[in-house]
Amino acid sequence: MTAFSRTDTSLLGRWWWTVDRWSLGALMAIVLLGIVMTLAASPAVAERLNLDTFYFARRQLGFLPMAVAAMVFASLLSPIGVRRIGIAMFVVFFGLTLATPFVGPEIKGATRWLHLGGVSIQPSEFLKPAFAVAAAWLIAAGRLQPSGPGYPLAVVLLALTVGALLLQPDVGMALMVTAVWMTQLFLIGLPVLVVVILVGLVAAGGVGAYYSFGHVRARVDNFLDPASGSDGYQVARSLEAFRSGGLLGRGPGEGRVKEVLPDAHSDFILAVVGEEFGIIACMLLIGLFAFVVVRGLGRSLRHDNLFVVLAAAGLLVQFGLQALVNMASTVHLIPPKGITLPFISYGGSSTIALAWAMGMMLALTRDRAGSGGER
Repeated sequence: MTAFSRTDTSLLGRWWWTVDRWSLGALMAIVLLGIVMTLAASPAVAERLNLDTFYFARRQLGFLPMAVAAMVFASLLSPIGVRRIGIAMFVVFFGLTLATPFVGPEIKGATRWLHLGGVSIQPSEFLKPAFAVAAAWLIAAGRLQPSGPGYPLAVVLLALTVGALLLQPDVGMALMVTAVWMTQLFLIGLPVLVVVILVGLVAAGGVGAYYSFGHVRARVDNFLDPASGSDGYQVARSLEAFRSGGLLGRGPGEGRVKEVLPDAHSDFILAVVGEEFGIIACMLLIGLFAFVVVRGLGRSLRHDNLFVVLAAAGLLVQFGLQALVNMASTVHLIPPKGITLPFISYGGSSTIALAWAMGMMLALTRDRAGSGGER
């Protein structure tokens, strides 16, 4: 039995029967797995830093109720509500992201954090989903009114966002928002020549980042020659962990890689999963991520509201790409990017921002009469 009958016309009753409960269930499964992985990976890191054994785990468990509440609240919104709040979020967090290089503390050569009222936040994590929504609004407006300012403003929006991220600098996130923007353009249909030009510009930007930012050059060089730096050390230990874990893993708490990996609780947490729970557990996690993305895209494409299609697709591509980049860097398929694994890695800003983004996706893909009306 369910808590709501189909005749229940309350806000929560209508939400329950219109939201995609399969996607919601998959997201909650990822969150629950994240709790287990944080408990497995973080104590060793906390002890190396002379912190309380469960310091990171306790903090992450404190973030999760806020994240779940944010996801549910966002999923209650209408498409118009998603658009309005997304645009407002973009304005606020663009300003905060722009301010971080000037007033934020420098950590590992980058200024990505702000201390507000005793709380540390990473504004760019919230800027990502807000950008996807704002870009969808402008691109949809440009498609519906080709002579209007939608397309030019969408280009300006991308330039401003990438510029703010490069000031920190955060090249990985700049590439991610560019990929989201290009995906949204692709969905409205572009001539092949335009696609080739855009891909060429992104490639040129990647080459420019290599020569302009020392940390980008170091990561690429370490990727090509893993023995040349600390990133290579982490990747080597990560690959050893997967080999040690095999198919079924060594068992909860029996892993050793977390004792030597500096980022075992964040960027390289998948290595801990592989060692303690095995390749099968990693494949299950990958399957959950893929399920959310594929099912969400399928439901969004049923709508005839172009903004809904573009915004939901942008949020899902962002979610899936973040997971893919983290996992690919952990197994040495691409250079490390310093990007967390959604809902699995430790991080308050990342967890809450991702939950809000997935809440907006659930709101946009809810069943509505007319398949896309802005009700």
